[in-house]
Amino acid sequence: MYQTIAQNTTSELVEKKSKFIGNLFYVENKLEAEAKIKELKNKFFDARHNCFAFRVLENETIYEKASDDGEPSGTAGSPMLNILQKNNLCNVLIVVTRYFGGILLGTGGLVRCYAGATIAAVERADIVKIELGTEFKIQIDYANFQNFQYYCQKKDIKIIESNYEENITCHIIMNNLMKQQFLEDIKNRELAISNLKELQTKYIRI
Repeated sequence: MYQTIAQNTTSELVEKKSKFIGNLFYVENKLEAEAKIKELKNKFFDARHNCFAFRVLENETIYEKASDDGEPSGTAGSPMLNILQKNNLCNVLIVVTRYFGGILLGTGGLVRCYAGATIAAVERADIVKIELGTEFKIQIDYANFQNFQYYCQKKDIKIIESNYEENITCHIIMNNLMKQQFLEDIKNRELAISNLKELQTKYIRI
């Protein structure tokens, strides 16, 4: 079982006029992490450094990456990644932005500041568990949709998207322990679902 964050958080630390802004994000995969890093670099384009570290679960393997972004080697990305590892956090990205204050902090000072901004962001987050789940696409008519919503709420199935057309098309996700019961309930006609398609297996927050 792995852990992740329930919501994104921000922290701020000032040391000898240098400002360190920590942004902690939930991300689904490497592509999302890389896109978010690019977004933050554009947002804080005037900063001296945008250092990052992330850990994501893909194909039941943890992928890790870290960058010092021009700071002395080992003073930013590695300490930040170490904090994520110690907290057993996955599917998270931390970006710490530094606005240089004109006073050198030394390697020890940099490690303390980048680690400190990361720790502060993690401490502000609600930690939740993640486990392997399955995403489905289903169709259901309007007359049965309210009962289906109640079923999902009772069984801890998340409706992540709904499109209202002739029938209602939903994307839903559930953990794999619930999957078998869900399929049995459809087979036994306890759920009036007209169309069902299994889309993908992915890690979900619980």
